[in-house]
Amino acid sequence: MAKRDLDSLLPVILNEAAKVAEADRCSLFLVDRERGELWTRIAQGASAEIRVPIGSGVAGRVAQTGETISIANAYADERFNRTIDRSTGYRTNTILCVPMLDAAGEVTGVIQALNKRDGLPFSAEDEELLLALGGQAAVAIENAVLNKEIQGLFEGFVSASVVAIEARDPSTAGHSSRVASLTLQLARALERAQRAPYRGVRFDANDVQEIRYASLLHDFGKVAVRESVLVKAAKLYPEEIELLRQRFELAKKDRQLESYQRRLRALASPGASPCAELDRDEEERLSRAIAEIDQAFEFILACNRPTVLPREGFEKLRGIAASSFRDSRGEPQPLLSSAEVELLSIARGSLSTLERREIESHVTHTFRFLSQIPWTRALRRVPEIAYGHHERLDGSGYPRGVPGEVIPLQSKMMAISDVYDALTASDRPYKKAVAHTKALDILNDEAQRGFLDKDLFAVFVEAEVPRKALKG
Repeated sequence: MAKRDLDSLLPVILNEAAKVAEADRCSLFLVDRERGELWTRIAQGASAEIRVPIGSGVAGRVAQTGETISIANAYADERFNRTIDRSTGYRTNTILCVPMLDAAGEVTGVIQALNKRDGLPFSAEDEELLLALGGQAAVAIENAVLNKEIQGLFEGFVSASVVAIEARDPSTAGHSSRVASLTLQLARALERAQRAPYRGVRFDANDVQEIRYASLLHDFGKVAVRESVLVKAAKLYPEEIELLRQRFELAKKDRQLESYQRRLRALASPGASPCAELDRDEEERLSRAIAEIDQAFEFILACNRPTVLPREGFEKLRGIAASSFRDSRGEPQPLLSSAEVELLSIARGSLSTLERREIESHVTHTFRFLSQIPWTRALRRVPEIAYGHHERLDGSGYPRGVPGEVIPLQSKMMAISDVYDALTASDRPYKKAVAHTKALDILNDEAQRGFLDKDLFAVFVEAEVPRKALKG
């Protein structure tokens, strides 16, 4: 009994029990200790779940005592419960009910055989054979239950991991689940597609589970990326903008100080202009200087947004950086540092080269983390599949820069799903959502440039994968 799925294991046990005992029908009840009941979904001749209190009826007493009960005439025995016969229309004559004992001698369930086919009572040999089968079945069921619990435990781990990933950046909530849905839908569409070179591709249940786990955990490595970088919405961090604001306020104070110093020097010089005229000229000059600083700061705020900066913008930033003010010690200080100019000059997006590399490192972290998990043989490629979701067919992807023939098919599928969801997901602080048709145009361009698989993308579009994934 090598089956690990309880729902497929129980019918096998029942069929074997009917053969061993030469019985017309068999039922298999499992012990539910929390509720003090026996239950079964798998009783020959019954279509609904049956529950019996432990200690009640033949099966309940066997579960309570751990002792076999053999009955030659069911309706003459007070222990027999006629209710089930009345509800099913079946006529029970002879009964053999044996406990299923695990390795520790605990009753985990009972097997109940009904109506020996030759019309005679069940024999001692039948009892011995059914007990032996019950012992084997108990071990097999225990293993199946344990396997189910392990699967549940791992599902919980995967769910918790996804929550941990998305807690770092709440604006991406749902991304991992959506990528998994899109990729699985693409896998189903690929099985139906007649497009070369993927005609005849098939994914068994283990393959599907492997794709699902790899998709759900593809961004797991983001837990190792600094949160400030992960959610960076502008080219400068808020604290850096605040420092700039204070510096520009100091620069305005410095312009005011210069203005008053010029007035004092002018008043102290022979033949000075009248005070009112001097004040008027200085106020106009100061007003222009203050306005120039305010305009420069507004321009910096505009540059700070993650938009494409026109070429003339770089020159204007350098002009602002060439302006200076004097600090409290009278030392000249630039309005913008060279590092700030470099960050504000980011041509696309909000990340510097180093920050982009840090974001890209999440793929390597994902592979390293997932490789620590003792995957089963059927799921051993999960780390590898997740590792390849940012690679490009022309070798220009990351982190390894490998060509298309090295990238797993599942990774190529996930790459399309990942880009599509990143484009169409709801607005984020650092980007606006893109409409479905626009996203497909962008994906098509990526495919034509040799980044994404053209044949997979064609299936993605023809099979309406996004619409079906959303419905599913």
